[in-house]
Formats: sequence, structure tokens, C-alpha cells
Amino acid sequence: MKNSIYCLLAFLLFGTIGCKDDPIPKPRAMLRLEYPQQEYAQMQTDCPFEFDYNQLSQPQIQEGCNLILDYKEMKGSIYISYKPVEGNLKELLSDAQKLSYEHVVKADNILEQPFINGDDRVYGMFYEVKGDAASQSQFYVTDSANHFVTGSLYFYAKPNYDSILPAAIYLQRDIRRIVESIRWTQTNP
Repeated sequence: MKNSIYCLLAFLLFGTIGCKDDPIPKPRAMLRLEYPQQEYAQMQTDCPFEFDYNQLSQPQIQEGCNLILDYKEMKGSIYISYKPVEGNLKELLSDAQKLSYEHVVKADNILEQPFINGDDRVYGMFYEVKGDAASQSQFYVTDSANHFVTGSLYFYAKPNYDSILPAAIYLQRDIRRIVESIRWTQTNP
């Protein structure tokens, strides 16, 4: 009698398990982060340049026409620095390029994208850095005679390219907008 009860329990237990559908592997999923649509306003300061900035950021104007566009939700900031050109254009260009290529140790790739706006005398370079580098994007623009502006994107955390990629792409669009919208408000600083 005991054996028949054990056989019945074993049949019920293993019989119901065997009747289920075969497991189907689930497709790979990626985290989907959605950021608000960019809304731009013109940054006007006492500095000799102006540009469009994303209103999601919190601008902070520092000494010497240095600015920080802080994106608290994305835990990142765009740092913008201004320097007058005083016969030192080659040095300024060299420093900006050297700064971009200091990330080559951790970067998988650095894409250079030149920018030329001859009508407004704005010439520069946008660097997109791929990989676990400290800065994901950098740029410089100049009028080649009086003004030189550099910018860099940094996140508050240790870089992990896969994790910060959606935010980096969003902020790279903002940086491109900054570069494309820079206008010199003074001919001489």
C-alpha cells in the first residue's frame, strides 16, 4: 500500500512537470533610458561669445568666462573655457588637441569632426571619444584671431561606456548645438 501511494505521488509530481511547455529563451533586453526633448535658449553673458544651451542644464558662470553646464539628472557636466588669442593660437590649438588625445589610453576610438562656419568666423573640431575614457566628447572653436573656446564632457562616476552611452549621445547633441551656434559678440576681447 505504501508503495502504491509513493508511485501515485511520484506519478502526479513528475507527470504534471512533464506536461508544461518547453522553456523558450527570452530575447536580449537593453535598458531604455528616455531623456526629455532638448529645448534650447541663448546663453548671453558678459563674455565675448554666445551660444545655444539646453535648458535642462543648470548653467554656472565662473571667473574668466569659464562656464559649467550641469546636467544633474544625467550626472554629467559640460565644461566650457574661454581664452583670448594673443599671438598664442598655435599653443592653444596644441593644448586642445593634446587634451583630447590624452584619453587615447582608455579610449577605443577618437573620431575627429571638423567644423567650419566661414560666415560667422567660427572654426573648430569636435572629438567623439568611444570607450571607457574620462571624457566622452571634447571640442574647440576659434575665430583664429581673437577668441578660443574649448569644451569637455565629464560624468560624475567612473566611466563605463556601456552604462553612460545613452547620456553621452544625448549630451553630444548638445555639444554639437553649442559648436554650431557659437557667435562672437566682440571683435576684440
